[in-house]
Amino acid sequence: MDYILNPFLYLVLFLSLYLISKHFHRKFKNHPPAPFLTLPLLGHLYLFKKPLHRALTNISNRYGPVLLLEFGSRKVLLVSSPSAAEECLSKHDVVFANRPRLMAGKYIGCNYTSLAWTSYNDHWRNLRRIAAIEILSTHRLQMLHDIRADEVNFMIRKLDSSSKAGAPVEMKTVFFELMLNLMMRMIAGKRYFGENVEDLKEANRFREILTEILAISGASNVGDFVPSLKTVFRSLEKRFVNVQRNRDAFLQDLIEECRKQIAENISSGDSTEPAGKDKKKKKSFVRVLLTLQENEPEYYQDEIIRGLMSVMLAAGTDTSSGTLEWGLSLLLNHPKVLKKVQREIDERVGQERLLEESDLANLPYLNCIIKETMRMYPVGPLLIPHESSEECTVAGYRVPAGTMLMINVYSIQRDPKNWEDPEKFRPERFQGLEGVMRDGYKMMPFGSGRRSCPGEGLALRMVGLSLGSLIQCFDWERIGSEMVDLTEGIGLTMPKASPLTAICKTRPFVAHLLSQTGV
Repeated sequence: MDYILNPFLYLVLFLSLYLISKHFHRKFKNHPPAPFLTLPLLGHLYLFKKPLHRALTNISNRYGPVLLLEFGSRKVLLVSSPSAAEECLSKHDVVFANRPRLMAGKYIGCNYTSLAWTSYNDHWRNLRRIAAIEILSTHRLQMLHDIRADEVNFMIRKLDSSSKAGAPVEMKTVFFELMLNLMMRMIAGKRYFGENVEDLKEANRFREILTEILAISGASNVGDFVPSLKTVFRSLEKRFVNVQRNRDAFLQDLIEECRKQIAENISSGDSTEPAGKDKKKKKSFVRVLLTLQENEPEYYQDEIIRGLMSVMLAAGTDTSSGTLEWGLSLLLNHPKVLKKVQREIDERVGQERLLEESDLANLPYLNCIIKETMRMYPVGPLLIPHESSEECTVAGYRVPAGTMLMINVYSIQRDPKNWEDPEKFRPERFQGLEGVMRDGYKMMPFGSGRRSCPGEGLALRMVGLSLGSLIQCFDWERIGSEMVDLTEGIGLTMPKASPLTAICKTRPFVAHLLSQTGV
């Protein structure tokens, strides 16, 4: 009998010694604390449940705001306090400016060369400069404001038709198509959803690729953290390979089409603007990048251009459409707030014209609503992970080089230590701070430091114009008496678990305004 029990006792003894040695090693090295039970191979992965941002919030609430977890073989610094976030993104900004090498970065991030996934180096600095100056500068965004106005008007017309039919509207799809059309028009000058789609075959191809990218981007890949399990997740990697191949082929076709148009323009004596009836259109992002390629072909290679296009699509669609869906959901659950912001728009914009981007600065309560939506439901609840290039000290603890950094923005922005009544939707808390999106490091939906989102300006313009236009043009109602379900779903951009469906009724003055627009 003793002989039979010996293997079990040996196993218990081994695990006990393993856990104790781990605990004292952490103490000896002055590493941040962590849950005591650290399993061989898995580390702390056994603690994770979906959605991940909530699971990590629960872990931080129990063990502390600065933890050094083990995701299998990877050390992960989990930060859930403003002061520690400030240390990481300000004091140690350069140290944490790298990106970890995950499967998503290899395939979706163009083999770790895209703006979002490349590490901190000269290549990243060049990409950031291109994005900030050539693509997302205030001047460039202002040049393309007509496109944003057009797409919002298309959305209003579509909803007006639904209003006349008396049918509820599934808003997730409306918002997603709005943002996809906007980004594709800015990138390549084409629409892929709704009316006026030039090439249906190409549009269907684009939708299939996009659907697959969104499906696999939110998939958890334990193989990133437990190398011995990589073979188990081989099917996921095959999906990544296929979607990368299809996406790159699609984007390359767009580049070749634009290159052909430029060549035709040059042969006709016009090297600066599109030919024919498109002369009045502003240059698309692809056209701008191809123009730069003519001067610096060794750097502005097609791979670089495809990477920038891919980042624009990924960062500019699901995120902004998600914010719009959360914002309208919150307003439907708080009809007094909805009426208040509608009155603000009526008083400051009126009913003689449609709301414009230039009006947003004069709509403080609308801006407060957007900020409160982003505080409660940040579409990047954990930001894109960083990685330390060398050892540093955070909150008095030593953090080893090569540690992955995860900042739980969701936890910080809902922490009662940072916010009064954080679970309540109260736009008034931001009155007096309308022109500022960040509140120190208590609120940073776009991140902070060198790796903060360069598309913040575009996102705020589009969310403000879209949400403001919906409030100006329609009266909104929930379906039935039940509150809109605000349960968070699973995915990198924290979607709603149940897509928003609502009833919109066109306000009387809108028909006349729509008849005056040229869309």
